[in-house]
Amino acid sequence: MAIADQRSPADNTPSNNNSKVWGFLKLPFLGGSNTNTTPSSSTTNTPTSTMMMMQQQQQQQHHHHNHQANSLIEGSNPPLASNSVSSVARSLLPTRRRLKLDPSSKLYFPYEPGKQVRSAIRIKNTCKSHVAFKFQTTAPKSCFMRPPGAILAPGESIIATVFKFVEHPENNEKPMEQKSRVKFKIMSLKVKGVMDYVPELFDEQKDQVAVEQILRVVFLDPERPSPAMEKLKRQLADADAALEARKKPPEDAGPRIIGEGLVIDEWKERRERYLARQQVEGVDSV
Repeated sequence: MAIADQRSPADNTPSNNNSKVWGFLKLPFLGGSNTNTTPSSSTTNTPTSTMMMMQQQQQQQHHHHNHQANSLIEGSNPPLASNSVSSVARSLLPTRRRLKLDPSSKLYFPYEPGKQVRSAIRIKNTCKSHVAFKFQTTAPKSCFMRPPGAILAPGESIIATVFKFVEHPENNEKPMEQKSRVKFKIMSLKVKGVMDYVPELFDEQKDQVAVEQILRVVFLDPERPSPAMEKLKRQLADADAALEARKKPPEDAGPRIIGEGLVIDEWKERRERYLARQQVEGVDSV
């Protein structure tokens, strides 16, 4: 015997079934504002209106995707953002040094008021190419450098001497508490091979000039032994020896030859022997 369905005839009407099905399908595509609507309002929507809303939403999404694609092709916003990020990242990276300085950030001077004192710094080229360096100071009238600049081959080093006049303390300051505002700056520039150093190199290639270091002045008590003072004395002695070596004329590798193999030294010796022989022959004849 078949069991009769207990639902009422009104529940089996096609209109109620269709409204429930389309109301259920409508939920994922509607915004948050429509989720709180009453059942009576949801049942009033027809399948045709729901389909039209779905098509409008698809067209809006398609238009949004096309706008993003066009902006990527035209390179409006994303490339600018990536370029700005890359430029910021490059600015944060540490600058690669071309020169190695010893001392690295300070210039030590013996404190002797009213006198001209000296400091020394060793500069070494750590690049694979030739590098020119140049000194600058905030007090050119009371400070100067020797040499003020030079060109170093790869791996070559030089000891530069810095001269400074020490003024007397002011405002009843203690001698060692005097702070100098003088600063020194060392700049570098890559050059092509061996060439003569001229300061105009840094003016002609300003874009390629790099600031290696800014050195500040530190005074030392010459009467008080310290590792910094002992190191300064050694570097000054090396600088003096290097200066004397540069002043000496180059050693002769051998006698100079001019003309067709005529040796000047041998010619002098022959001339002296000839004159001596003539004198001896003249005495014998008398």
